[in-house]
Amino acid sequence: MITLLSRIFVRQTEEMERRKAYGTLCSIVGICLNIVLFAGKYMAGLLSGSVAITADAFNNLSDAGSSIITLIGFLFAGKEPDLEHPFGHGRFEYLSGFLVSIAIILMGFELMKSSVAKIIHPEQIDTSYVALGILVASILVKLYMALYNKKGAKTYNSPAMDATAVDSLSDSVATTVVMITMLIFRFTGINLDGFCGVIVAGLILYAGYQSVKDTVSPLLGVAPDEEFVDEIEKLVMAFPHVEGVHDLVVHDYGPGRMMISLHAEVPGNEDIYVLHDEIDQIERELKVKLQCEAVIHMDPIEVDNEELKRVKQQVKEKIKEWKEEITIHDFRMVPGVTHTNLIFDVVVTYDMGLKEQEVIEKVQGLIREINPLYIGVIQVDYAKVKQNT
Repeated sequence: MITLLSRIFVRQTEEMERRKAYGTLCSIVGICLNIVLFAGKYMAGLLSGSVAITADAFNNLSDAGSSIITLIGFLFAGKEPDLEHPFGHGRFEYLSGFLVSIAIILMGFELMKSSVAKIIHPEQIDTSYVALGILVASILVKLYMALYNKKGAKTYNSPAMDATAVDSLSDSVATTVVMITMLIFRFTGINLDGFCGVIVAGLILYAGYQSVKDTVSPLLGVAPDEEFVDEIEKLVMAFPHVEGVHDLVVHDYGPGRMMISLHAEVPGNEDIYVLHDEIDQIERELKVKLQCEAVIHMDPIEVDNEELKRVKQQVKEKIKEWKEEITIHDFRMVPGVTHTNLIFDVVVTYDMGLKEQEVIEKVQGLIREINPLYIGVIQVDYAKVKQNT
């Protein structure tokens, strides 16, 4: 159904507009399906007297509300940049995904409360074929919703649709548990309705917790994906005058709205106009191939100073003996009367658990092992992954 509707309503040629149209379509379909499921399950709950089915029905009603929030998120996220929001409104989609997650958690708590009450005061439940048929139909519909939302999330990198897909999948699991409980009661007379409700509530709460994690991280600022970092470095390093890349920072302003900044090491003895033209070309290529705005700072380095190359290589080897993952960049030598300053940055990954002062003191000690007259003037940078240098 979604595929057919998307052919009719999603005809935009520009990717962000197509993304907005597809997200809007999925949200509207989700609202309609969840309202139908609420009506069917609520009727099944009244017929059977099952608190688990009734609670599951209101879960679908909350899903309809969540789809409305997702719809609003897509409409706002698709707005063009303006004076107050020069990088667009893409993060609104992260916010809408977060609100969907909160709605999932609140419904989980409500279901848990009513289920515990059913355990304390159990009631008879009816296991008519009509009620069971409605549950089967609900499971199939929710699996379909999970499928098309997951596909949309993957195609358009949408956290809101991903949260909706998780919610739909957890709903199908929850409804399956409810149906199994009804079948157990039908054939054995054992009433597990309240206990089933607790299990369903637990599944819903866990799904909500996972969705909160996935949607809050981009709002707080999450480290860039390693594959994305590798793509950037590979593209930049392919240009002839770039000797190294470091201090890469990725700013996420919402799906399809990335801004990056980085330092590119270039030969200090080359024509500044030639280098500047190449940097401009790199920025344009990053925008076309990786869909991100880029700001690149040129770091001129000495490429013909053999003494500097020799000392830098010695320092790199010493540090590698200590920690292979650590890299250095912006290496300079400033000779003096009594000593020589070696000025450079050290890149440490977060998973090493090293403190800044600990790194400085260790590296300074390694430098003195090479030559007692070398003094290390060191800046420590932290990165998620090792960067090219």
